[in-house]
Amino acid sequence: MEKTLASRLGGAARLARTRLNLTQADVAERIGIASEVYGRLERGHMLPSIQTFRRLCVVLSISADEALGLKPSQEVKWAAEPPSDYGESAELRRLMRRARQLDRTAIRILSVLAAQFKPKGS
Repeated sequence: MEKTLASRLGGAARLARTRLNLTQADVAERIGIASEVYGRLERGHMLPSIQTFRRLCVVLSISADEALGLKPSQEVKWAAEPPSDYGESAELRRLMRRARQLDRTAIRILSVLAAQFKPKGS
């Protein structure tokens, strides 16, 4: 039973993640777990804690019922508005993750370098 549940949850998470055009690393970061752990969850090799499961549902904009395969997909009122960065490209999200890990000096250097590039449409 637990293996079937883990597989069902992993499949629902993968479907919702791809529908939102997110990477596994994006989802893992937003729910506060390592990307390797999220990968195991999505492959159906583990079940998350209740707290992680709730964050997963919020981030992926799915109901707990949908994630567990209990009901057909329905609009989730408490998670209807995804964060604004969902529309950003995977490359930009990856760059932002890396930038958050830099020290103050490296961020200044990156900022000076970025200022040398012209914005889109200029």
